[in-house]
Amino acid sequence: MRLPFDQGTPVPLWRCLVEHSVDTAADRDWSDLDNEDLLERIEEDIYDLLITTDQNLRHQQNLNGSDRMEV
Repeated sequence: MRLPFDQGTPVPLWRCLVEHSVDTAADRDWSDLDNEDLLERIEEDIYDLLITTDQNLRHQQNLNGSDRMEV
Protein backbone atom coordinates (compact mmCIF):
# COMPACT_ATOMS: atom_id res chain seq x y z
CA MET A 1 0.00 0.00 0.00
CA ARG A 2 1.28 3.52 -0.85
CA LEU A 3 0.88 6.01 1.98
CA PRO A 4 1.70 9.73 2.08
CA PHE A 5 2.28 11.43 5.43
CA ASP A 6 1.33 15.10 5.68
CA GLN A 7 3.47 17.65 7.53
CA GLY A 8 2.08 16.92 10.99
CA THR A 9 2.28 13.13 10.96
CA PRO A 10 5.08 11.83 13.22
CA VAL A 11 7.73 10.16 11.07
CA PRO A 12 8.42 7.47 13.77
CA LEU A 13 5.01 6.04 12.85
CA TRP A 14 6.87 4.46 9.91
CA ARG A 15 8.06 1.70 12.25
CA CYS A 16 4.48 0.41 12.38
CA LEU A 17 4.13 0.47 8.60
CA VAL A 18 7.25 -1.38 7.43
CA GLU A 19 5.31 -3.46 4.90
CA HIS A 20 4.06 -0.34 3.12
CA SER A 21 5.60 2.32 0.89
CA VAL A 22 5.56 5.58 2.87
CA ASP A 23 6.44 9.06 1.59
CA THR A 24 6.39 12.28 3.56
CA ALA A 25 5.26 15.65 2.25
CA ALA A 26 8.87 16.78 2.66
CA ASP A 27 10.15 13.82 0.59
CA ARG A 28 7.86 14.84 -2.26
CA ASP A 29 8.50 18.62 -1.94
CA TRP A 30 4.86 19.10 -0.93
CA SER A 31 5.54 20.87 2.37
CA ASP A 32 4.28 24.23 1.16
CA LEU A 33 1.09 22.96 -0.52
CA ASP A 34 -2.28 23.90 0.91
CA ASN A 35 -4.74 21.09 1.64
CA GLU A 36 -6.52 21.32 -1.70
CA ASP A 37 -3.30 21.07 -3.71
CA LEU A 38 -1.96 18.31 -1.44
CA LEU A 39 -5.08 16.19 -1.95
CA GLU A 40 -4.88 16.77 -5.70
CA ARG A 41 -1.26 15.55 -5.80
CA ILE A 42 -2.13 12.51 -3.71
CA GLU A 43 -4.89 11.57 -6.12
CA GLU A 44 -2.69 12.19 -9.18
CA ASP A 45 0.07 9.97 -7.78
CA ILE A 46 -2.47 7.27 -6.84
CA TYR A 47 -1.77 6.84 -3.16
CA ASP A 48 -4.00 4.42 -1.27
CA LEU A 49 -4.51 6.32 1.97
CA LEU A 50 -3.53 9.71 3.41
CA ILE A 51 -2.08 9.64 6.91
CA THR A 52 -2.78 13.02 8.50
CA THR A 53 -3.08 14.65 11.90
CA ASP A 54 -5.28 17.43 10.49
CA GLN A 55 -8.57 16.82 12.31
CA ASN A 56 -10.29 19.60 10.36
CA LEU A 57 -9.42 18.35 6.86
CA ARG A 58 -12.86 16.90 6.23
CA HIS A 59 -14.43 20.24 7.19
CA GLN A 60 -12.01 22.28 5.07
CA GLN A 61 -12.20 20.22 1.88
CA ASN A 62 -14.99 18.55 -0.08
CA LEU A 63 -13.87 14.91 -0.21
CA ASN A 64 -17.17 13.55 -1.54
CA GLY A 65 -16.27 13.94 -5.23
CA SER A 66 -13.12 11.88 -4.96
CA ASP A 67 -12.89 8.28 -6.10
CA ARG A 68 -10.07 7.51 -3.67
CA MET A 69 -10.84 9.67 -0.65
CA GLU A 70 -13.10 8.62 2.17
CA VAL A 71 -13.37 10.15 5.62
